[in-house]
Amino acid sequence: MPGQQEQHSRSRAAQEWESPGYESPLPVTEQSNPLSGDIDRAGPGQIVRVLQECDAEVFQGDLEPDSQYKRLYSESVVQNLKKVAERVNAILKDPEDCLIVLSGCGTSGRIAFLLSNTFNRILASHQQRPVYSYIIAGGDRALLTSQEAPEDSPSLGAQVLKETCVGKKNVLFIGITCGLSAPFVAGQLDFCLNNLDTFTPVLVGFNPAHMARNEPTHGWPHTFRQVTERMLDMLGTQRAFILNPVVGPEAISGSSRMKGGTATKVLLESLLLLGHRAAHTHREINHQAILDCIRDYERVHEITYSRIEDLAGVVGKAGMSLQKQGHVYYLGWRTLGVMGIIDASECVPTFGADPWDIRGFMDGGFSEMNNKDGNLSSLGPEFSIDHKDFVNNILPSLGENDTVIFIFTVDDDFGDVEKLADQVKLKTSNVQAICHEHRGHSFPTKVNDIFLSNILKINWIPPAGDADDSFFMRLQWELSTKWILNAISTGAHILKGKVYKNYMIDLKVTNSKLYRRAIGILQRFSGCSWMQGERALLKALYRVEELSEEMATADVSRHTRAANMSDRVVPTALVVLQTGCSVSQAQAQLSECPVIRDAVEACLTSVCH
Repeated sequence: MPGQQEQHSRSRAAQEWESPGYESPLPVTEQSNPLSGDIDRAGPGQIVRVLQECDAEVFQGDLEPDSQYKRLYSESVVQNLKKVAERVNAILKDPEDCLIVLSGCGTSGRIAFLLSNTFNRILASHQQRPVYSYIIAGGDRALLTSQEAPEDSPSLGAQVLKETCVGKKNVLFIGITCGLSAPFVAGQLDFCLNNLDTFTPVLVGFNPAHMARNEPTHGWPHTFRQVTERMLDMLGTQRAFILNPVVGPEAISGSSRMKGGTATKVLLESLLLLGHRAAHTHREINHQAILDCIRDYERVHEITYSRIEDLAGVVGKAGMSLQKQGHVYYLGWRTLGVMGIIDASECVPTFGADPWDIRGFMDGGFSEMNNKDGNLSSLGPEFSIDHKDFVNNILPSLGENDTVIFIFTVDDDFGDVEKLADQVKLKTSNVQAICHEHRGHSFPTKVNDIFLSNILKINWIPPAGDADDSFFMRLQWELSTKWILNAISTGAHILKGKVYKNYMIDLKVTNSKLYRRAIGILQRFSGCSWMQGERALLKALYRVEELSEEMATADVSRHTRAANMSDRVVPTALVVLQTGCSVSQAQAQLSECPVIRDAVEACLTSVCH
């Protein structure tokens, strides 16, 4: 259990961000976390400890009974979880012409994919046909690469949902958007609300309803907040549901892949598991069962972060590789391989990283991934995800500046792990292992020799229940691995200098959400107006000293398309605003100082002298 000092620190931080007016008018998911303000200056150990505290906020209870923010354990949240779990149970008992659709953008869509496959496998173990389907904005290529533009299209979201549900008479639709902001999901929820004879919409996010995005979307008559308000009006009739506990600001502001992704997994897996247990083993869905399920996930957090020193060592190695222009490679098995691929794919939009900096590979590649569109490797090298691709394309040029991280469990073929590790060790000594075992099933002692004792090993207590409970063990492994990999990739990019204070300042401005976030960051750190921030952003984006009339008046969608071809846009704009230098001077300074805070301070020093 967490110590009193850590609990006090989190409570104090929560009191700060829950206080009226904190970083207003930003929604909680876009605010900065008081716990992580100086994380860009921290070493590996302190980075991991800060992430531990921020992640623990997911499970923090209400500070006050009448708090404006409802948490995961709040009575109203648990009651809504129970009601949705009962809908799942009803569909599983009578699945004819029924479908459960999970949909989202970016991380939310990847979690939707993961859960859809997992729970279809549980159904298969009971000789039942699939009931789950997933939708991700941008299609299956968005599972591996950033496809931000489709997120801004409500009509596309509705169209894809309609096509997915052809012929179905009863659809439980779960739309996931951490900030209650994705137009793609808003369009789907609106479509459901207009077709309530077939659809029951469920909105999942982590802001209060009044903080839902209220800006208009080009070519669409509604805002996300208007859709949310329609759903609020229907809560009493149970024709629509909203699951939106507040889990606090992210450790890296706005990086919803972290706590947002975690809370999505915990919340949805809890209600889906309870629905399955009710259908398959006749267990009751009640308040206590939901609390017990959430507490099981809270224990996963405690067990995972009990290995802080080992995890900090891996973070340090990965950070050193990126600092030396090397790479980090995840080699995983089964769903833990998927977790590695997901984590790696999120680094490009989050940190403005090169897509080759951190790569994920899994045993069996697309045949094991089980995505709708099958093998995507013909789309380009970034879609080559099989261990064989790693051996053929990466291993020949692997060097001492690279770190290779193996991710596996005691249930995987250790012979395959050993064979691949022996090949890797011929190229680099920076070989690490993240492995999960459970009581009664341990790795052979030679695992220490194979990985030169560079092992982060976690031992779990196996479930005592039925087959469905054994699936829960794998879900715990997945969440633990998610926390570990998030810490490694986030910590490595912090150490490389990709974070300014606790902001992912080098983000890619490739959709309207990120465009607004970028301008907000510029306002925060330079004190400029919205208009000044936007003009500086556009100058950096187009790499010009003066904007043409066409650039200045173009729609945001044009700017976000152009952003795909530009690097270090937000850092360049910030240096321009803080120092008054030209765009070209700012770019030159950033090329000399890869750590963004150092580059800004160097520019300020040169101006002062």
